[in-house]
Amino acid sequence: MLIHDLLTPDRVSFDVHAGSKKRLLELISVKLAENSDELNQRDVFDSLITRERLGSTGLGNGVAIPHGRISGITQVEAAFFRLSKPMPFEAADGQPVDLVFALAVPEDCGEDHLKLLAHIAELFGEPGLLDAVRSVETPAELLKLITGAGVK
Repeated sequence: MLIHDLLTPDRVSFDVHAGSKKRLLELISVKLAENSDELNQRDVFDSLITRERLGSTGLGNGVAIPHGRISGITQVEAAFFRLSKPMPFEAADGQPVDLVFALAVPEDCGEDHLKLLAHIAELFGEPGLLDAVRSVETPAELLKLITGAGVK
């Protein structure tokens, strides 16, 4: 799975206002279910909440990768959010989150899902990339930046 195959400009949102983690997960659910014949908002939200209850998906450095497994879907769906204001996310480093790469994955995705999570974590661990991601102005610029960063 390549990031540029998963993330499209219509799945990138900037200056998102979310007053709470729960509200952010609701917004993610809406975005992931938009224009999808396989996903519905409630299933996505329930999956994301269930995963967060196991432990925060906040990586640190202001980045989170909320994700959930969903039965009945055949492909991974992704969305990216840049928040207007960092929010608490119980990340390992205790820092608030402002960059969110969300995934809905098929229930039987297995090892591919874990590889994808590792690639995204690696991508957002590259020095200097986070500042660039925080300053791009369009979804196209974001996609060019993260797909050109060498992580597939």
